Amino acid sequence: MNRRNLIATSTTVLGSALAGGCASAGADKAISGGNAGSAPMPFVLPAITIPVVGSAEVFPVRRIYCIGRNYAAHAREMGSDPTREPPFFFQKPTDAIQYLAPGKMVDHPYPSLTKNYHYEIELVAALKSGGKNIAMADALSHVYGYAIGLDMTRRDLQRGMGEEKKPWEIGKSFDMSAPIGPIHRVRDVGHFTQGGITLSVNGTVKQKANLSFMIWSVAEQISQLSQAFELKAGDIIYSGTPENVGPVVRGDVMLGHIDGLPDISVKVV
Repeated sequence: MNRRNLIATSTTVLGSALAGGCASAGADKAISGGNAGSAPMPFVLPAITIPVVGSAEVFPVRRIYCIGRNYAAHAREMGSDPTREPPFFFQKPTDAIQYLAPGKMVDHPYPSLTKNYHYEIELVAALKSGGKNIAMADALSHVYGYAIGLDMTRRDLQRGMGEEKKPWEIGKSFDMSAPIGPIHRVRDVGHFTQGGITLSVNGTVKQKANLSFMIWSVAEQISQLSQAFELKAGDIIYSGTPENVGPVVRGDVMLGHIDGLPDISVKVV
């Protein structure tokens, strides 16, 4: 059976899920926990926000969703059959965000516990609204904008937990595991259904594909996710990575590119 034919009959398979986190992505605003006059809290948590290009506003992040194995060649390199597998999703904590300003090389810390740290370049969709059971035809009307992101992965920990059939948050959902550039509003850049997506390491192209190679489009991802969760404004969706994911070590420089968006540059330290 073709994988896309499963969309009408299969239940969305959910990977490991986490609730929102509690660290800042550069904003000074704080989450107060309610309206004025609500019960006092022992402390406040900083809001997680992403700058919006061409605006003084920032985008507040509510949840980070990610889809797995959404390019056929990547699915095969991860040991799956893209013609038979329905879409599956997982979450990262909101404070996994690391903002990457265009035109700057941003230091990215090599995380603890891993000896096989992988890059995954992705298009990210940011939602301005949501709902339950969203029709695919209506899905893109909920998108506020797009950004370039990296789904950084402690691959050895992810695989180890997978082999033991245990949740693999430790491989995907850790501090600064979701680097991201600024958000570009749909009204300025349109929707991204095709265009080149590449990632280079130390000047050598490692990942190269076209957004049109996605198995599940952004609209389909939104529709499928809304069957499992009530999507809301502030949700962002990492839409999957092409083939040739691979490791980086301290000192490596990654350059991420999607046609129509400014590049992101990251140095592993």
